[in-house]
Parts: sequence; C-alpha cells; structure tokens
Amino acid sequence: MTFKPAKLLIALLVVAVPAFAQNVAVVNGKAIPTSRVDAVVKQVVAQGQQPDSPQLRDLIKKDLIGREVMMQEAEKQGFGKNADVKAALENARQAIIINALVADYVKKNPVSDADIKAEYDRFVAQAGDKEYHVRHILLGTEAEANDVIAKIKGGAKFEDLAKLSKDTGSAANGGDLDWASPSSFPPVFSQAFVALQKGQVTEKPVQTPNGFHVIKVDDVRQAKLPTLEEVKPQVAEALTQKKLQAFQEELVKKAKVQ
Repeated sequence: MTFKPAKLLIALLVVAVPAFAQNVAVVNGKAIPTSRVDAVVKQVVAQGQQPDSPQLRDLIKKDLIGREVMMQEAEKQGFGKNADVKAALENARQAIIINALVADYVKKNPVSDADIKAEYDRFVAQAGDKEYHVRHILLGTEAEANDVIAKIKGGAKFEDLAKLSKDTGSAANGGDLDWASPSSFPPVFSQAFVALQKGQVTEKPVQTPNGFHVIKVDDVRQAKLPTLEEVKPQVAEALTQKKLQAFQEELVKKAKVQ
C-alpha cells in the first residue's frame, strides 16, 4: 500500500503535532518542555503578580530560552565542574528536598485550633492583666544603689538621680522604661516592681547580672492584650516552628553522628 504525497504529509503532521506540543522550544537540540512554562505561570499567578495570558506565556518562553542559552554556554565553558558551583548546587538541592519534607510534615501534622487557644491562654496568663510604667536607675554596686534610695527618701527627684544610671539608654530620659508587662523583664526585676504601688520606689536594690537597680512605678493600667483572632496566624506559625524543631531534634537523636 502506498501513500499519496498529500496523505503522507497529513499522516506525518498527525504524528508530529503531539510531540511538538510537549515542548515550547528546542534550543541547540535541547528541549524546553511546555510543563516548565506551565509551572512558572502557575507560580506567577499564585503570587498575584499577573493573570495567565498569552503575553505572559510568551514572556516566560523568551526567558526560559534565554536561560537555556546561558546554561549551555556556562556548561561549555566548564562552570558545571567548578567546585564552588557544585557546592552551591548541592546546597540548593538539599534546600529543595528539605522544603518538600517540611511541607509534607506540616500538612500531616497541622496545628489545631485547640493548640492555638491553649498557647494564647498561656501567653495571656504569663503577660498578666496589668501594664506598668516603670523607671529605673542602674548602679554598679549595692552601696551606690542604697545611697540613691536614701537620697530619694530625703526628697531628691528620681528623674534627676537617673542621670547617674549606667543604663545610658534611659539615663537621659529620667530612667524611663515606658509601659510594659512584667513578662518583658527578668523575673527578679518584675517581681520587685509588681509589689509597688503607683509612685513608690523599691526599698532595697534589686540585683540582676547587669548590676543593682533602683526601681520606681510611675503608673499602672489594665493591659491591652491583642485578641486571639488578631494574633492567631502568628501563634499558629510559632507552634508550627516548634513542631518542626522537635521533629528535627528527634531525627538528630536517632541519627548516627560521628
């Protein structure tokens, strides 16, 4: 059986079109599959940069052709065998595979609403329901701190004596530490000022690794804590990171590290 020229051409086209459709271009014999364009388009659209369109696909096609030409030239000049390039490629390979593992783990071990609520409640309990406007004077020795306390009792202004503070960040501002919750400070520091009333100064110096503090409470108010809905995404992200950290630590424990 013989084909006529016209029929032969049609038959060849029927066979060739599906194969051609698989590639968006062929550069020096190296095919650029259409799937690569589809993947980039999907990423661009997902990021909200612009919608899918023939113009976008044409731009991406041109970019991929340009990249392929540069890649071929780099390989031709031997950069693929460069030690630094190989190390960078290995780092990139690890990052891609690890990110895939992380995404799969997060999908299979999601943070529940109950977990988020429990973490939020813990935060609220730790932060407390009050905020304090605190001032302090940091001295190098207990004797210096006691001397400052004595001067305050004698009528000296706390703000004036704050100029003696080793905390240069607050010394020029009367020792002002602004409004904050007790959880923002080291426990020994916050335990001292939560026992004070508005306007009171600590009777004894409060020692921390930084030195000896004389603390004054300017004012107290109800804490303005964010609602659960306001911080839910941040809490969920923090708990996810904790899960991932625990997952990694467990893998390290099981690994044979020499």
